Amino acid sequence: QVQLVESGGGLVQPGGSLRLSCAASGRTFSPYAVGWFRQAPVKERELVAAIRWSDGSTYYSTSVKGRFTISRDNAKNTVYLQMNSLKPEDTAVYYCAASPRAMIIENMYDNWGQGTQVTVSS
Repeated sequence: QVQLVESGGGLVQPGGSLRLSCAASGRTFSPYAVGWFRQAPVKERELVAAIRWSDGSTYYSTSVKGRFTISRDNAKNTVYLQMNSLKPEDTAVYYCAASPRAMIIENMYDNWGQGTQVTVSS
């Protein structure tokens, strides 16, 4: 089983930036897509960005479009989430996950990392 490990979370002021990383370890990593999800207290989990492994096609939720950028490094089996112009409402635990068959169907994601906390506060 491939393991996904997130890193890069932390505390940042409003308007600041963070880059999250999701590294896959184990045997060969070849998902259909990798997504970044977030979950804040008392809120539903949200798919904020996803990338198709084969060709780099991307998806963004309306809440982050224009501020977040997802990218991948196939050689390193790593997916990144560059987050700019951060807002307090971006505060959440961010998870990466891999899907074997679809990019924007959330229940297709079946391999999850442990999550990394992002806090946007002054």
